[in-house]
Amino acid sequence: MQKVRLEIQGIAYSQTQSGSYVLTLIEAAGNRKLPIVIGGFEAQAIAVELEKMIPNRPLTHDLFKSFCVSYDVTIKEVLIYKFEEGVFYAKLICDKEGVHTEIDSRTSDAIAVGVRFNSPIYTFSNVLEDAGITQDQEDAFESDSLVSQDDDDFDIEETVNDYSSSSMEDLEKQLQGALEQEDYELASKLRDEIKKRNP
Repeated sequence: MQKVRLEIQGIAYSQTQSGSYVLTLIEAAGNRKLPIVIGGFEAQAIAVELEKMIPNRPLTHDLFKSFCVSYDVTIKEVLIYKFEEGVFYAKLICDKEGVHTEIDSRTSDAIAVGVRFNSPIYTFSNVLEDAGITQDQEDAFESDSLVSQDDDDFDIEETVNDYSSSSMEDLEKQLQGALEQEDYELASKLRDEIKKRNP
């Protein structure tokens, strides 16, 4: 079976499954997307690394990385190898001194670990055919909030208005406070607002 490289396009709050998020992977050399529903903790773990936030204490996936590094294990790739009855199956392909080992994993955990090693993400073409969506199908899937990264308690306009009255100094303080409280969802929103003002 042919392997297809994927890249992370984004993470959005799921409006159809309370407390869940949609991680969207996109075909590196195409336009098909693979939307995967993941839990809030895993979504935060992935977002923290993508946004290069530094938590006060190591998260579980940071601990896993430290353990691997201490024992000279590297994560060569993340492989999403199966889609069955609505569930994705993944493996971490590990290397230690030239010896390769495959470790079964939930897809969300595999990606959360993989991003910490800058590991490529792959799937097989048949998985992408079974579970992927094309540009034409994306509009139907956007009802699950692929374009919105806000909690359903918030409105996009309302959130922007809340931050628009804050100075950069206030935003930086709020960001630091959110990181100290380990509220990475809020920290991600504050980071986005800061980036908008400093493109």
